[in-house]
Amino acid sequence: MTASKFVTLGDAVLDEQFPPVDLALRRGRHIDRDDAEWFGFLRDAADVLEPFYRRYGAELVYRADGYYYLLPSGDKLTKRQLGIAEMLVGQALTLLYLDPANVEQGGRVTREQVLAHLATVMGTDALIVALNPKRRKYDERVAQETVRARVADALRRLAALGFVEAVAAEEFKLRPALMRFAEPVRASADSTDALSRLVASGEVAFAPVEPETEVGGGPEGEEAGDGSGSAEGSDEPEPTSADPLAALDVSEFEDFGFEDVEASTELKESDEAGVLE
Repeated sequence: MTASKFVTLGDAVLDEQFPPVDLALRRGRHIDRDDAEWFGFLRDAADVLEPFYRRYGAELVYRADGYYYLLPSGDKLTKRQLGIAEMLVGQALTLLYLDPANVEQGGRVTREQVLAHLATVMGTDALIVALNPKRRKYDERVAQETVRARVADALRRLAALGFVEAVAAEEFKLRPALMRFAEPVRASADSTDALSRLVASGEVAFAPVEPETEVGGGPEGEEAGDGSGSAEGSDEPEPTSADPLAALDVSEFEDFGFEDVEASTELKESDEAGVLE
C-alpha cells in the first residue's frame, strides 16, 4: 500500500469521504476500484484507520484482488452470517467471475445465467432441495418459483454488500470481492474445479447466526435472525455433504459476518470522531 496522505486520524475523519465510507464498511459493504473516490480514500487513509477500527473489535482488511472490507472480530459491531442462498449464489457468481469467457461479456451476467449455472453445477433437483423449505413433497412449479425468488433476493443482498453491481433489472456486473468465496479452495491445484465441486456438493459451511447485540448506542429495533443458518424451526435446509471435500478448509466461510442491511435501521451519524455505533 502507498503511504498515507493523512497524518492523523482527525485528518481522515474530517475528509468528506469518511462518513459515507465508514457507514458503508460497517454495513458490510466491500469497496473496490470501481468505487473510485471511496477506494482512493481508503488507500490513502488505511494507515490511520486500521488502528481506529481495531479499537472497536474490527479489522480493516485489504485483499490483493483489489478491495477493502471491515471484518468484525468482537461483539461491538452487529453481524449476521450469509444464508444458504447467498452462499450458493455467491459461489456460482465466483465461478462465472473466474471463467475466461466472462471477460468477453464485459464481466456481466444475467439472473438467468446464474440460475442456469447453478442448475448445471448442482443439478436441478439438488438446487430445488437446497433452496426450498424442508419438505418431503412439494409442487414442482411452486418449488421452481421459490428458487427463482431466492436467487433474486440473494443477488439483491450480494449487490448491497458490494459483491456484484446491478446495472439493469436482470443484469449484474461481477466485482473483485467475489473472490472471498474462493478463499477455502485457493490452496487447491485447480481452485475453479475445487469450487465447482464445493457448489455441486451443496457444501456451505458457515457458523450459526449470532444474536444481535446493542452496543455503544447502536440502532434499536433490529430483529435477530433472518433464516440464515439451520437452527431448529428454520425453513432453510441443512447443508448437504454428498462430496464433503474434507481436504478443503471451508472454515473460511465463517468469516462472512456482516451487519444485516435489510433489517438495520438508518444508523445515526456521530458528531464525534471516535464513535462507532
